[in-house]
Amino acid sequence: MPLDAANQQNLVARLNRIEGQIGGIRRMIQEPRLCVEILQQLAAAESALNRVSLAVFKYHVSSCVPKDIEQGDVERTKSLSELVDIFDRFSGH
Repeated sequence: MPLDAANQQNLVARLNRIEGQIGGIRRMIQEPRLCVEILQQLAAAESALNRVSLAVFKYHVSSCVPKDIEQGDVERTKSLSELVDIFDRFSGH
């Protein structure tokens, strides 16, 4: 199930800001700037991207998974397996 329009708009706005952050980091590297300043900006961009991931994950768990569970054993098993795989990827394992 795709994201709804409100979530799409919010996430695109966040990604646009992250894109701006990345451009700023690129400029910092080209200038050059102190490593610690670059690392601080990288951490901020990574954190912002993680918040986007979490928002999509929450939407998936609240909207997509329940619909799959209602559809029966095959869809339920598939959906829960996908959920475990996604969680595993984001937990760094």
